Amino acid sequence: MTSSNFPKAERLLRRPEFLQFNEGASKLHTQYFLVLLKRNEGTGTRVGFTASKKVGNAVVRNSIKRRLREFYRQNKSLFISADINIVAKKGADVLDFHQISTELAAAFGRLRKKYA
Repeated sequence: MTSSNFPKAERLLRRPEFLQFNEGASKLHTQYFLVLLKRNEGTGTRVGFTASKKVGNAVVRNSIKRRLREFYRQNKSLFISADINIVAKKGADVLDFHQISTELAAAFGRLRKKYA
């Protein structure tokens, strides 16, 4: 397998995993995304993606989440070992993949400096 895959072990899948961010998670706001980060017990990087109905209809929300998954798959080296949830804000639907990549790469660069 290549390193550009996205196996289930690297995903946040269940509701309790997403609810853990309500308690003590670090937040980083960008213009179109909110990055929630919580250190885990050495289980590696696990990532989840959230887009509420404020962002758009189901087609729009799924499109944003697909682009976010692709960003993660292509840029795993930017992510630190933690549980991370990327939440799309209103207006994120107008971004193309390059704009998403630029905004999130800058955000994860700041996170690496803060937590490295």
